[in-house]
Amino acid sequence: MTNSGCNLLALMKLIFVDTLFALVLLTVMSANTMMAASNSPSLNEEQKALLHSGWTEGRDISKHCNWTGIVCNDAGSVIEISTRRYFFIPPSELRNFNFTAFPNLIRLELTGLELKGTIPSEISTLTKLMYLDLSSNYLEGELPTSISNLTQLKLVNAASNFLRGVIPSTFGQLKCLAQLSLHSNNLEGPIPERLGYLKHLEQLTLSNNSLNGSIPSTFGQLEDLESLSLDSNHIEGSIPVEFENLFHLKALDLSHNNISGVIPSGIGQLSRLSTLDISNNSLKGPIPFGILYHCSYVQLSNNFLSGHIPSQIGNLSYLDLSNNSLSGSIPEGLHSVPYLNISYNSFVPDTHFCGFPSEALIGNKQSPSCSSPYSTIALVSLAALNCFFITTVFIWLGIGVFCPLQREYGFEERSKNGDIFSIWNYDGKIAFKDIIKATEDFDIRYCIGTGAYGSVYKAQLPSGRNVALKKLHNAESENPSFYKSFSNEVKVLTEIRHRNIIRLHGFCLHNSCMILVYEYMEKGSLFYNLAIDEEAQELNWSKRVNIIKGTAFALTHMHHHCTPPIVHRDVTSTNVLLTSNLEACLSNFGTAKLLSSDSSNQTLLAGTPGYVAPELAYSINVTTKCDVYSFGVVTLETIMGEHPKELLSNMSKPSPPKIMIKDVLDSRIPLPFLRKDMRDIVLVLTLALACLHPNPKSRPSMQDIANELLFSKSPLLWHFDGISIHQLVNQEIYAIGKN
Repeated sequence: MTNSGCNLLALMKLIFVDTLFALVLLTVMSANTMMAASNSPSLNEEQKALLHSGWTEGRDISKHCNWTGIVCNDAGSVIEISTRRYFFIPPSELRNFNFTAFPNLIRLELTGLELKGTIPSEISTLTKLMYLDLSSNYLEGELPTSISNLTQLKLVNAASNFLRGVIPSTFGQLKCLAQLSLHSNNLEGPIPERLGYLKHLEQLTLSNNSLNGSIPSTFGQLEDLESLSLDSNHIEGSIPVEFENLFHLKALDLSHNNISGVIPSGIGQLSRLSTLDISNNSLKGPIPFGILYHCSYVQLSNNFLSGHIPSQIGNLSYLDLSNNSLSGSIPEGLHSVPYLNISYNSFVPDTHFCGFPSEALIGNKQSPSCSSPYSTIALVSLAALNCFFITTVFIWLGIGVFCPLQREYGFEERSKNGDIFSIWNYDGKIAFKDIIKATEDFDIRYCIGTGAYGSVYKAQLPSGRNVALKKLHNAESENPSFYKSFSNEVKVLTEIRHRNIIRLHGFCLHNSCMILVYEYMEKGSLFYNLAIDEEAQELNWSKRVNIIKGTAFALTHMHHHCTPPIVHRDVTSTNVLLTSNLEACLSNFGTAKLLSSDSSNQTLLAGTPGYVAPELAYSINVTTKCDVYSFGVVTLETIMGEHPKELLSNMSKPSPPKIMIKDVLDSRIPLPFLRKDMRDIVLVLTLALACLHPNPKSRPSMQDIANELLFSKSPLLWHFDGISIHQLVNQEIYAIGKN
């Protein structure tokens, strides 16, 4: 009995100890669970916040981490809400969103959603937030100073809203900030000097507000700054000399302000600066040495600048010095600039004026004269002699070229090794055998393109110069009916001189070969540059707009300065060629023809599918409006980075879908952040869509297009991110007769 009692007592003790241990273990586990719960938000809180915001739109709230545009961490807590990931929410007020329910949120991007109301001060509870984008909405009120508490922020974008008040000086506390975009609002007051303390700031965009005061000298401390846009404000004072310390600066836009003083010489030494716009101010003094060498886009118009244009010219693609007080001679290097405007200055006319478009020179002291310094009698005599010489040349062409061709087709054999071709504006005459040798009898290794009428080869002539040879296909070269077209093309193209039209050096007729010898373009075609990602990324928005302008100017010249006008009919991205500095030149590797007055414009249909005007499907009546249509396609292709066949298909539907322009832009380069680029893109897209009108009579002329590209100052009427293709089509502001 005693032993049984002891055993029972021992068993009870064991049960007690085990029970006590289990209770302790459960308590510890419960404590750990509670501690873990205290370190992460309740998932129910996040779900409730999303429900209360009204953003669910029929989505399963229990699977919110799987929604497109929402990203959760491993613990199931929301760390990213982004409309850039196709997360759509209906228009609402931002105050309906419970920020306190998302303490782990890192990225909040609610752009282009028509959000209304103010930015709640509770946004400061998102202490882990690194990316905040509320751009392109209808937000009002002031910027809350509580944003300054979000010290992890790398990006703040509240652009294109209706915010008012001042920029909080406390934004200078955002030590990690790399991008601050507040443009296109109603902000006022001075620019806080403390923004100059943001050592990691790379992009600062405050344009299109009502800011006043001067540019803080502390901005010279922003050593990582790459882009600064303060345009379209009421800023006064001078440009700080401290800007010479911005060694990483690539784009500077201070245009449309009241800035005075001189342009600091140090800006000319910023080797990475490629885009400079300080137009429409009150600047005076000279253009600093180096600006025209380092920059590719320079806009200095509508100031009081004086002195000479620096002679050191680099790879400029755009230069506007109009409406200043500049004087002296024009540097010869400006002939290579695709877009140039030096009108309304005081330049001295000299031989360097020759070759510039007349609209680029108007308003100077005297009209430029490109005449020879001979007397009137001598000029008349020279003209008569030239007429005699030209007549002789074409008689020779008829007798010495076409007659042998006819003999070849049934009369007598050509004399061997005696057929040579003249290359006007080139070094004498070159035997046909040199072409055969240079291309190894037109080996495919030298072929750089093939079109509807022929193939193009790269060849190095004995002089060492590279040329492009257009060899017509045998089917055409053996057909005598093509001889007249060939000679017409040669005749007209050798007379054309325009910076945006590729030069024809000469021609060759030999045996079965009909060859045109053109200037060779090292950068190749626009089609090639858009097809290769690395090349396409080099074509930023300003360069693409300049390519479009160059193509438009070339077509305008062909339509209005050739008699009768050339109708190209095959304007494609393959025959828009680019020079080494990305200037666009239109080639005639396609099907350019001189249409005689007695032909009634009836000609064989030729052209590249996808670029040819729709009326050519049921008519062979070719007009210059066919070129206009093709130009519209090429313009869309340049902006989109690919042929716009899908866009054109959607637009032709009875109820076309809503397509935003930001969604059709080439995604291989960043969306435009300079307001000028935004305006230019909207302009060229509007023009392109007008060119695609199904009724040829409703399309603008190329002259209309060129005028708009040169002189249009149309403001950006809508927030860029919120503009649709439908809005641009419905403007109809470029329809014929509307202007």
